Amino acid sequence: MHRPIHVNLVFVLITALSMTACSRQAIYETAIGLERSSAGLEPATVEVGNLDIAYLRNQQAVDGDTIVMVHGFGANKDNWTRMAGYLTDDFNVYAIDLPGHGGSSKPLDIGYRLEDQAGYLARILEALSIGEAHIMGNSMGGAISALYAANHADRVKSLVLFDPAGILEYPSPLVDLVSDGNNPLIPKQPGDFERLMDFALEEEPFVPWPILSVMEDRAIANQKVNEVIFAAIRDAGFEADFRNAIARIKAPVLIIWGRQDRVINYRNGEVFAQAIPDARLEVMEGIGHGPMIEAPEASAELFLEFIGHER
Repeated sequence: MHRPIHVNLVFVLITALSMTACSRQAIYETAIGLERSSAGLEPATVEVGNLDIAYLRNQQAVDGDTIVMVHGFGANKDNWTRMAGYLTDDFNVYAIDLPGHGGSSKPLDIGYRLEDQAGYLARILEALSIGEAHIMGNSMGGAISALYAANHADRVKSLVLFDPAGILEYPSPLVDLVSDGNNPLIPKQPGDFERLMDFALEEEPFVPWPILSVMEDRAIANQKVNEVIFAAIRDAGFEADFRNAIARIKAPVLIIWGRQDRVINYRNGEVFAQAIPDARLEVMEGIGHGPMIEAPEASAELFLEFIGHER
């Protein structure tokens, strides 16, 4: 089984590289490459119309089902790397960078509503010749994955939603912050990315400073496109239509939510479970908005148990 790189190994690598003339960017690329490799993943790109889409895939294909992983707002494909390490021995994993995110194209003049992005996901999977698959999504990616499952029942073997967006019946601390014009999900200046991690994650993974600083630089550079995407989702007035759409989902659905989620109240999981036929809800104690980051092995085990997969 592939396992995430041990923290001490990463620390040794970072220390060694820091003693040379390598830049923070070189340190970041080396460390992220090692973490991907340890999870059995490699980066690739595909053209979808006028968009270049970045993604991660198995280094070696296996004789197993396919899993597609869809990140949340302002995030990227590497949010899934540590969890994927527990799955790539038995599944062909694809972690996608949605348009506007990660290494994919970031045009400001395309639609970024949830239904628009579900359409992009369908086109991406078609370009990758992915047919039936297990679909996983977190936060915004959870809402997008749910819409994809509602619209493409024949292509979804199971659906796993990690703290999904789309329903906000129960408020969260994020709502008040956004109302006050203080959105912690969009870093704008130094210090904001660490604030984002503190806000979104209850059980934060260890991230050495050189890597964290590059992640912050990239997040700040993406401020404009993040504002466009956030506004498109916020202003869509989509919740009633979203609930009607997810009621059409036919695939088995597992909803996993961190009880300490400050981005989207975990009690919205109850509403999701009621809206989707025969959905199962699992609430993880001591976990925030990113279970696949905060508890990757436990998240993978919940999925494997849900689909009845035995190693």
